[in-house]
Amino acid sequence: MDRHRNKATILSILCMGLGQLYNRQFIKGLILLIFEVFSVTYLINNLPRALWGIVTLGEHPRTLVKGKWMDGDHSIFIMVTSLITILFLLIFIGVYILNVKDARKIGRDRELGKQVNNFRQSVRYVLDYKFALAFLSIPATGILFFTVMPIIFMVMLSFTNYSAPNHIPPAKLVGWVGFDTFKSLLVLKTWSHTFYGVLTWTIIWAVLSTVTTYFGGMLVALLINQKGIRYKGLWRTILILPYAIPQIISLLVMRMMFNGQFGAINQYLGYFGLGGLPWLTDEYWAKVTLIVVNMWVGIPVSMLLIMGVLTTIPRDMYEAAEVDGATGFQKFKIVTLPMILFTTAPTLIMQFAGNINNFNMIYLLTGGDPVKGDYQYAGATDLLVTWLYKLTLNQNKYNMASAIGIIIFLIVASFSIYNYRRTKSFKEEDMIQ
Repeated sequence: MDRHRNKATILSILCMGLGQLYNRQFIKGLILLIFEVFSVTYLINNLPRALWGIVTLGEHPRTLVKGKWMDGDHSIFIMVTSLITILFLLIFIGVYILNVKDARKIGRDRELGKQVNNFRQSVRYVLDYKFALAFLSIPATGILFFTVMPIIFMVMLSFTNYSAPNHIPPAKLVGWVGFDTFKSLLVLKTWSHTFYGVLTWTIIWAVLSTVTTYFGGMLVALLINQKGIRYKGLWRTILILPYAIPQIISLLVMRMMFNGQFGAINQYLGYFGLGGLPWLTDEYWAKVTLIVVNMWVGIPVSMLLIMGVLTTIPRDMYEAAEVDGATGFQKFKIVTLPMILFTTAPTLIMQFAGNINNFNMIYLLTGGDPVKGDYQYAGATDLLVTWLYKLTLNQNKYNMASAIGIIIFLIVASFSIYNYRRTKSFKEEDMIQ
């Protein structure tokens, strides 16, 4: 009874496409057979070296022989090519499993007396019923090689000693060091002092910048939305200008305006007989300047978002509150605020996560300065992400930068997932499903 099913399964296990050829799906079978020939050829030529490379990261550095440099093993190139080969192996295994399942399914259909689709009918079936899945497989493959693979590569780097000056290929090899990089970052005083200092400022920055822009935008949106305010469109246009101007231009202009020596703000204060302030050269005032400028750039975004929410709140809810004798503040507390938070909570979480990685604001306005003498390659206003940038581009401390990148990911991912799952919008969506 199960002869077609079993024969197709055994044949597809022996070789990709044989089960489909047995089931009289000749074009599909040939495509799978060609894919296996190509894959097996590629893996035979590359898999042994990939396994050797991922374990050793190379054995022979570049050497000078009789005045000539002899090329050796480049550890990072070996790691990348090995990673690509291993990912291709996983894809091949996945396709192989699907090939077996497909052959078994078609064999079962034959046993039930169903007509087997030819290649054109199979394509039509995919376009009609599996189009979304088939279409998503294209970007999914791109994400695997251009997003997932670099992340895996970064994780692998954090377990190596890839850093200047002693372990930079091709002159020197890179080796595996396990968790030594993380131990240095979290325990070794020269690094841990900088890490905990930068981490503390990163969290303070993320909280203050998110709270000030969100509630500042809420306040502005509520004021514009008041009944007595005329020319609402004009107010909205004026207040959205900081967002309409490209951020890089706004931040560079602000950097010049807050310059302590010839900036417009200190000159303006001088007209009133007031002394200028070290806006960007003093640690405290540099942090204050960052928060203020971030409000200038970020409040219009929150304002637009919350104004959109305000237009969706039913008027009946306010009328019911007025009938119950609620004051203006009570209506805000009972009706407006819960509705705004319900709708914008996921966006608020996203803004917090984005502020943890707000590279542009720090890099373009202060560059992480002022310099802090007891920090390792970091300034007083550096976030983890800008410190990571300096370690990578300026100091070639790739293993340390990779470890910091992993820690940033863990902080952002754990905070975002935990808080998003606690929001009412997520819980109600879960109940609907």
